[in-house]
Amino acid sequence: MSHLAPPSVRLLVCGNADRGDDGAALSAVATLLPSLPQSLLERLEVRRCGHLRVEDLLDIPSGEGAVVVDAAVGIPPGHVVVLPIRRLVADPAAPTPRSSHELPIDQVLGLAHTLRPGGLPDGTFVGIGGRRFGYGRPLSRSVRLNMSAFQAAIAAELGRITHQEVAS
Repeated sequence: MSHLAPPSVRLLVCGNADRGDDGAALSAVATLLPSLPQSLLERLEVRRCGHLRVEDLLDIPSGEGAVVVDAAVGIPPGHVVVLPIRRLVADPAAPTPRSSHELPIDQVLGLAHTLRPGGLPDGTFVGIGGRRFGYGRPLSRSVRLNMSAFQAAIAAELGRITHQEVAS
């Protein structure tokens, strides 16, 4: 009898470090990755995407999960949200990733759902509400103060999808 390997996950890290809170995901993941257990890191593929594109979702293999991390709009600054990717399409009032510049997020996800065999990958959006997004600005105080909650939410989702234990 053969045992299947635990599921893999692709971590899509969105944002631009030169645009204030738009760089929140980059900052969070840069300091989070070294603290993750080796067993989780072996199941993880990290991809940096300045903005979420249809192609980022299309090439996720069947059976592999996705966690999209980004600054979010539509929620208070510093507030952390964890939502199924599919909810971003179904609920127009849901918070949305800030780094969707080519097309609105509902169109990016709608096209990926239509073009990808099997529809959208199983996955989660983890976002933190941003306050300022201007070029040359640092992370806002509200994002900096809640960075540990953002990182904990990212780690929890990675652990959930890969079935790995992650210490809080």
